[in-house]
Amino acid sequence: MPNVTSVWDFSPGETLTAAKLDDVNCGIHVFSGTATRDAAYGGSGERTLAEGEFAYLADSNTTQYYDGSAWQTVGSSGLVCVKAETSFSASSSVTVDNVFTSSYTNYIVDINYTTSSTGGVNAKLRASGTSASTNYTYQQIQGFTTTASTNAYSAQTSIAVGYYGNGTREATTIRIMGPQLAQATQFIVAGGGLGGALVQNIYGHHTTATAYDGLELLPTSGTMTGTYAIYAYSKALT
Repeated sequence: MPNVTSVWDFSPGETLTAAKLDDVNCGIHVFSGTATRDAAYGGSGERTLAEGEFAYLADSNTTQYYDGSAWQTVGSSGLVCVKAETSFSASSSVTVDNVFTSSYTNYIVDINYTTSSTGGVNAKLRASGTSASTNYTYQQIQGFTTTASTNAYSAQTSIAVGYYGNGTREATTIRIMGPQLAQATQFIVAGGGLGGALVQNIYGHHTTATAYDGLELLPTSGTMTGTYAIYAYSKALT
């Protein structure tokens, strides 16, 4: 069954085409992602979105229902996968768009990677395919071998989310609070690098009061290879 782009609202005497009949007979409508799902309701000849509508999202392999105010994921229990594990290879920049939506408020990004050089991994919020490159402020606490240190940064072009050593396997978990809200977005980061010799904790925020739908990950030098996945915290008991 192909992805649906409209949810039809039929009128008396209207011609029922084969394509429209296929849509009707598909049961739960299948959409390529949240953008296609949202565009399928409320337009000319389309049904108005109402409580009880169901949708299947092909990009995240999830079934959702509309509760009258927001889309909820069927069978979710705490964390909902909104971006399935995705691989990247020898990349100087990794971008993901249309992943932060009004269906959820807070998110987790898990990254596992190796790199071609030694340096930092930074992140930028994105809106409509464009990365925001101003107004990141954060505090970093880290332990390297037996030495602890702190650093504070303000008015940065991105936020640090990890450190890495050439060829070593690293891992970072990023909690992002409220990226889809028109207010400052908060970050809490836990990660390690240099083969386990470095442990980092970072708290920061992006002070621009804008709603964002995506994220960019980029090493400060060289390239990185690995995987990432993005999860959302469910806002309702299921």
